[in-house]
Amino acid sequence: MNRALAVALLIGSASATAHAQWTVTNLSPEWSPLASANAASGVHQAGNVSVGSESHASLWSFTASSWVDLHPVGASYSKVNATSATSVGSHQAGVAIIAGSNHASLWNETRQSWIDLHPAAATESIANAVSGTTQAGWASVSDVQRACIWNGSAGSWVDLHPISATRSEVYANSATKQAGFSVFDGVIRACVWSGSALSWTDLHPAGARESRITATTDTLQAGFVRIGNARVASLWRGTTESWTSLNPIGSAWSEALATTSVEQVGWAMVGSVGRASVWSGTAQSWVDLHALLPDHYSSSIARGVSTNGRSLIVSGSGYNTLTGRTEALLWTRPLPCPADLDNDGDFANGLTRDGAVTIEDLLSFLVGFEASNVLVDLDNGANTGTPDGAIDVNDLVFFLARFEEGC
Repeated sequence: MNRALAVALLIGSASATAHAQWTVTNLSPEWSPLASANAASGVHQAGNVSVGSESHASLWSFTASSWVDLHPVGASYSKVNATSATSVGSHQAGVAIIAGSNHASLWNETRQSWIDLHPAAATESIANAVSGTTQAGWASVSDVQRACIWNGSAGSWVDLHPISATRSEVYANSATKQAGFSVFDGVIRACVWSGSALSWTDLHPAGARESRITATTDTLQAGFVRIGNARVASLWRGTTESWTSLNPIGSAWSEALATTSVEQVGWAMVGSVGRASVWSGTAQSWVDLHALLPDHYSSSIARGVSTNGRSLIVSGSGYNTLTGRTEALLWTRPLPCPADLDNDGDFANGLTRDGAVTIEDLLSFLVGFEASNVLVDLDNGANTGTPDGAIDVNDLVFFLARFEEGC
């Protein structure tokens, strides 16, 4: 990439300062007795809303008034478990009850887009995760719950169930990994796959009574491990030995339920209150999101996390004692400006943010871009600030847009 050409594409420079200030938004429709935002992408939040006596799969775009009902015609129950955004669109994965049976389901932002992923040989199925064009979850075949993936249709079903396991399930997937658990000799063991049953890898920590992975990127997994009688929020980096406890000091029980490459979210029991939580890779980094809610919320949980390049986005729910209902909640916090890379333009001596977007940031980006350095892997083409492991034109376009705006 020619530096002079890139500079010519830009007009002036601007400054941007990040403020670690959280904002909380109630996503629940006023008329609904129960709602939960189970997942987040840089574009949407997704989950379920009670409509009368039925649970309806639901989608939001940062406000309660943006609510979209995804409930399929003929279903008696539906819920979204995961949502993703890519350069080819937004997809949601979950479940719909059809004729009394759980059917793994896929949507593309509308009720009419619903696709039944239920394999022909299965009695039940649920999709727990979606990444790009791949969905993941489980299907019950011959009375065995089997981890599996799909690629947009019931016929694309791929069985990931390990040999000799009595049960398995995928909770999460990324571009290259699937993660969840398998049961061997009665023990629930955290594990990851790479697209086939034979790729199964055991991540169960020594001495644990139970372990499950509920979220994954290509390199990092989050979930929980049962130590004694307590669940402990946990983090892995692809191996059993990398297991790290995220359990905050003073917490009797915690779980990590979603992750980006940096942040994990879930909940921690402190005293007698379940508190929505966010971590950044260590127990010491724990942030109590429940403390941001009014006092009349008696409990809360964070279930989804993503970024859009400008904000950290956390979705979940909390119980409101004034309204007597569980409400879908959204926590957001500004992120450091992705165009604020460096303070001196010298890529070789390391990158240092300085709170301003200037020509030094542009020069550093261009050096990293020409060298295909992972430090400038900013976006996957969805304009959400989600890295994809590749240095390409998507990163350039994303950076230039943020640079010109000054974030």
